[in-house]
Amino acid sequence: MPKAKAGTGKKPAAAPLGTTKATKAKKNTLFEANPKNFGIGQDIRPTTDLTRFVKWPEYVPPAIAQFSHTLDKNTATQLFKLLNKYRLESKEEKKARLEAAATAAAENKETKDSEKPLIVKYGLNHIVALVEAKKASLVVIAHDVDPIELVVFLPALCRKMGVPYVIVKGKARLGTVVHKKTAAVVALQEVKSEDRHELATLVSAAKANLYARSISLYILLLRQDRSRIEQGDFGRLREPQ
Repeated sequence: MPKAKAGTGKKPAAAPLGTTKATKAKKNTLFEANPKNFGIGQDIRPTTDLTRFVKWPEYVPPAIAQFSHTLDKNTATQLFKLLNKYRLESKEEKKARLEAAATAAAENKETKDSEKPLIVKYGLNHIVALVEAKKASLVVIAHDVDPIELVVFLPALCRKMGVPYVIVKGKARLGTVVHKKTAAVVALQEVKSEDRHELATLVSAAKANLYARSISLYILLLRQDRSRIEQGDFGRLREPQ
């Protein structure tokens, strides 16, 4: 290779006015770029508000809409006071009751509480069996059961069998009555003689609430049918239930 020529010692010409030499910014080695890849099986996309992209349903079936009409606060307070009187006994209470009964049986003594105590009934299949046999005095359904299909048939069944029912807020609140995290439905079968008047008051309130709910659903269906008639949609009309 030819040898490089020695420099002549001349300085390069100065840059024209108005031009500056671009200086490269020094990178901070403490903060490194970490770009994300939102491809399939890669990084998870951040959550975004998709409200304006959602097309909310215009028509809500009456079977679903009735769960938004819950019992008022004062009546619900009286109801849970009655339910707590017949709260499910804990494991310790049941053990103590059985031990006392066994001790009394061993000593041939008669006890007043020898029979099984009156408690709140729970469990969906159990409640359905009580309603079908017309043995339930009052059925209490939670409004936030998920999926709603578990209890969506229960109000219609109660109406058919003539069993009073109410819809209250909070499956977790019902769960505290039976020592569970949540409970979809509970029922009262029998109560003591001193609580019969309070139960009768709640049953009358449930029937009045049912009548008001039926009227509101009937008016809602009439309004929806009227709007469909105005739009010329005669195929979706149906008689109110």
